[in-house]
Amino acid sequence: MSFSTPLGQFADICRMIKIEHSVFALPYAWAGAFLAAGGLPSARSLIFLTIGMIAARSFAMAFNRLADLPFDRDNPRTQNRPLVTGAISKGQTWAFCGLMALIFVAACACLNSLCLWLSIPALVFAAAYSLLKRFTALCHFWLGATLGLAPLAGWISVNPASMPLTPVLLFLAVTFWVAAFDIYYAFQDLDFDLAFGLYSAPSVYGPETSLALAAFSHVMTSIFLLLTGFAAGLSWPWYALWLGISLLLLLEHRLMRPQDLRYVNTAFFTLNGIISPVVLVGVLLGIYL
Repeated sequence: MSFSTPLGQFADICRMIKIEHSVFALPYAWAGAFLAAGGLPSARSLIFLTIGMIAARSFAMAFNRLADLPFDRDNPRTQNRPLVTGAISKGQTWAFCGLMALIFVAACACLNSLCLWLSIPALVFAAAYSLLKRFTALCHFWLGATLGLAPLAGWISVNPASMPLTPVLLFLAVTFWVAAFDIYYAFQDLDFDLAFGLYSAPSVYGPETSLALAAFSHVMTSIFLLLTGFAAGLSWPWYALWLGISLLLLLEHRLMRPQDLRYVNTAFFTLNGIISPVVLVGVLLGIYL
């Protein structure tokens, strides 16, 4: 039985914002919080950090659907999205964006004053990604930086008085990690982007150069994760799991072939869905063991 809300069917809302993709950013926010606390953060910090992360991501995804609607109507890959089919209206989506923005700001206010001051700039930064594909192929790295804010948010939710090297290194790791898999994802729309004049790495630089750019980004991800462990003084389990993550990134790169996209969902979601929780586990084990 489907649960109906004033903003549409709950299942349609979850499909619109791809709720399952929360697995990408949320573990990094928690990792930032645990690193800032040097152990278990307060329950208050974790609760409002989680609420804020879910709200910010939901806002950004819904805004992205609104911004991309003119293109999604013509793209065969996206023609079944709830906003395209009319299962959710534009008015409902705008209302959802407003509600999520309010929840995010309120959650930030419940954390500390720095989080509150940064809440609106963070929403603007997240929303800007949705427009960048019209102008620059660097959109992949902007998306990476948007998700990269997660460990920074986790850190300042616990310790707003300082910003040492550890969360910055984790920010850089996430930025390059997301940029790489977003480039992979963009291979699906190569022909569409070329036809409609949209800027993605594959449409601007070509498949082979884009594949090399994604490989470079994965190398940088591995390097910055390794440096994060050094900066945070994490113990040996972090480095064991870092090696496993690096091997997963290599496997992901080996699976991607621009001429054969049958493994794109494995590379994009399955493997990356493993990596972010493993990073969190590595942080926890690195702190406590």
